[in-house]
Amino acid sequence: MTDTSPSPAEDPNPGASGGPDRQARAGSALAAWQRDFWLCLGFFTRLPVKAVDGSLSDAVRAFPLAGLIVGLIGALIYYLAILIDLSPLLAALLAVAATGIVTGALHEDGWADVCDALGARGGVEKRLEILRDSRLGSYGGLALIFATAIKVSALAALGAPELVAGALVATHALARGVLPLVMSRMGLARSEGLAAQAGRPSVTAANWSLAIALIIAVIAIAPVAALVALLAALAATWLIAKLAQKKFGGYTGDVLGAVEQVAEMAILINLVTLI
Repeated sequence: MTDTSPSPAEDPNPGASGGPDRQARAGSALAAWQRDFWLCLGFFTRLPVKAVDGSLSDAVRAFPLAGLIVGLIGALIYYLAILIDLSPLLAALLAVAATGIVTGALHEDGWADVCDALGARGGVEKRLEILRDSRLGSYGGLALIFATAIKVSALAALGAPELVAGALVATHALARGVLPLVMSRMGLARSEGLAAQAGRPSVTAANWSLAIALIIAVIAIAPVAALVALLAALAATWLIAKLAQKKFGGYTGDVLGAVEQVAEMAILINLVTLI
């Protein structure tokens, strides 16, 4: 009698081949995304999230996702303020305040320190010394006032809660999505500090961050507006990066904060003209 049973080398059901392996890989990928998300959310915000182990440089693809959460919180505060009949200006002020509170004013602090350092007399070492100084100077104070005023005025000009919500989500996602570009392509200004501890991401990871930020922006606002917002964010990033290279010899954590803040302002100013 001829044996017609399939040999061990033959798979009677090719579609099922590798099923457990694919599921294991999918589960591993999902776990990696979750780890990156919680790591970035814990770093960029003061929200009570679970602590996870990992390197921030390996999690940069999730930077825009943390920005998405911050933008949604600001949008919720704006909507509630309009719901109780507050003016768009006051609602915008509360929304910007909420985003500052939820992030611990992390980026605002960097923006102020960079402006103080740029306004100082002296060479690179003097400027880096001022960057380390936690005290707020006159240049930093003015920088915070104008940055807040620009963001609040832009959101108030948009007015409608749905427009403000889209603008906040797109702005915070894109402004954080561009940070890995600086981290992956610029040298450090000093070997210690927050930026040095964060590590250097790969160019591929930085590109993932930018792509995810753009996808979020396209969903949040019109595609054309999202593209213009991305270009505005990239222009802001290039400007601060060039200035940091000239004045500090590279980037620091404060420089990254300045990039984020200038990107926010540039995006919102452009969105006012487009939405």
